[in-house]
Amino acid sequence: MGVGSVATRLLGDFGAEVIKIEDRTRVDMPRRLPIYKDGGLRSYGEEDPNPDPNKGGLFNNYSRNKFGVTINMRTQKGRELADRLIAQSSVVTENFAPGVMEKWGLTYEHLDEVSPNVIYGRMSGYGHSGPHQGYRSYGPIVQAVCGLSAISGLPGREPSGWGLSYMDNVAAYFNSAALLAAIYERMRTGRGTEVDVAAVEVGVSIAGPTLLDVSVNDHPTRRPDFPTGNRLEDQVAAPHGVYACDEDDRWVAIAVFDDTEWDGLVSAMGTPRWSEDPRFATQALRYEHQDDLDALIGAWTKERDPHEVMTLLQYHGVRAGAVQNSQDLCERDPQLDHRGVFFELDHPVIGEALFEGVPLKFSTIAPDNWRSAPLVGEENDYVFKGLLGMDEAEYDELADEGVI
Repeated sequence: MGVGSVATRLLGDFGAEVIKIEDRTRVDMPRRLPIYKDGGLRSYGEEDPNPDPNKGGLFNNYSRNKFGVTINMRTQKGRELADRLIAQSSVVTENFAPGVMEKWGLTYEHLDEVSPNVIYGRMSGYGHSGPHQGYRSYGPIVQAVCGLSAISGLPGREPSGWGLSYMDNVAAYFNSAALLAAIYERMRTGRGTEVDVAAVEVGVSIAGPTLLDVSVNDHPTRRPDFPTGNRLEDQVAAPHGVYACDEDDRWVAIAVFDDTEWDGLVSAMGTPRWSEDPRFATQALRYEHQDDLDALIGAWTKERDPHEVMTLLQYHGVRAGAVQNSQDLCERDPQLDHRGVFFELDHPVIGEALFEGVPLKFSTIAPDNWRSAPLVGEENDYVFKGLLGMDEAEYDELADEGVI
């Protein structure tokens, strides 16, 4: 779904010539998910039975700055054509379920014969060795298996999970870095390599502080007071949480660490009478009575807009931030707008649309967003005739036979 596409998108953003191979009869899932511009509200995983594969917003976001070709790998001619394309390539990446590339004979040894010193980037949930190498996975499964779901949520409740496949994007950036390291090593030694990144292992690396707590302090990762939800266990901070605001599902985060910040909070709230309650006289007491304090803070925020609360509290020296939704990120946040986190590209089917940029800046180079994502098979002519030198007769024959 996402790991392979995002990993190669980052390389394509900065100048790599990336050719995405698809199958006309079984197009990518991101093309089939009807997350359309002006498509109305729908569940993230709700498929359209007859989707327009060129409108899929998820695919268009993942595959900008790439060429797109179609090859039917279920045919012998298709596998031979793939070999010809591999022979012209210095890096080959894949994000299939385990075993698919082996079924097609596309092992590292074979690729290295076809394109000597090739870099072969493999991206899966569990890696391509070990007792679980044959297991398939999506992001939510990875998040559960690597331990991240277990440390997410509220104390005394079931693990909350993360909702979407966020580990796809995290693993993708590790894959981008791994491919760049392999390219650097080949420049230095002349040797290619097989890169095998397991998303589960990437997830384990993120859980480092919790693993340290288990090994050093013998703390289990599920216990009545952990996960802590929005509260802290290592610092006396209160209030420290996320509080409901005036509209449905709108929230604001507030964190108070000392008496000075508490005074700022009380002043911003107009010095309510309950702020003089002896239970809230010191930071330690406020920490001890967090449930009562949270109820009072929540009653105040419930009557207000989250951005207004954020601005007011920050003015009084209190750490606060509106819990922003996707519309806030795209249309309201001045910092993200200044940094160009989202930018517009024109697309031949959906027209002008916003796309997510790359979360890094350089002083002397910038991404080259030269095109939107390819239509299905859009570059067949350019790649097969231009790069591979295929003549017109063979091209027409492969098209007629459904190979391309």
